[in-house]
Amino acid sequence: MESLESISSKIISCKLCDLCKSRKNAVPGEGKSNAYLLIIGEAPGRYEDDTGRPFVGMSGKFLNKYLEMVGIERSETFITNAVKCRPPNNRKPLDKEIDACRPYLLGQMSSIKPKLILGLGTSACNSLGIKYKHLSEVRGRKMHMEFYGLEVDVFITFHPSFPMRFKSQRDKFLEDLKKVKALISD
Repeated sequence: MESLESISSKIISCKLCDLCKSRKNAVPGEGKSNAYLLIIGEAPGRYEDDTGRPFVGMSGKFLNKYLEMVGIERSETFITNAVKCRPPNNRKPLDKEIDACRPYLLGQMSSIKPKLILGLGTSACNSLGIKYKHLSEVRGRKMHMEFYGLEVDVFITFHPSFPMRFKSQRDKFLEDLKKVKALISD
């Protein structure tokens, strides 16, 4: 099994897709190496690209606030993204970019062995190979999955940018995070 440090080194020097050409910093992820909760977002944004750290912009602040509201300490998690480099103009990652980063994500999952994976939004779903027509089909429920011998529960909710923009979805996001807290507390 490869260490998180080794995987991060490979991510930082990665040239598997064209996203490496425009990045300032690759963003491997951060957190506890034995975290109970692995959080997967979409892709780094401008602030993440500037700092090399995940979820430090507006979506990150929103996520941190909601994690805190349900009693999940970000410092006790490991947080990363489906792709590790910022797509131009903050566009959604392409399938080929998600595919290029998937081995890094699977390596992180294997190294951490989390009790639960929290997928935030459609790109996280795609990176985990979850099939759906609309996010509402998979949002808000636990699924048991296997990834190359690693059996783990997965829970899907919105990317924080969605309830941040659409206030009517904030209660659903909060309820989902309460379910996540209960699942990791069992």
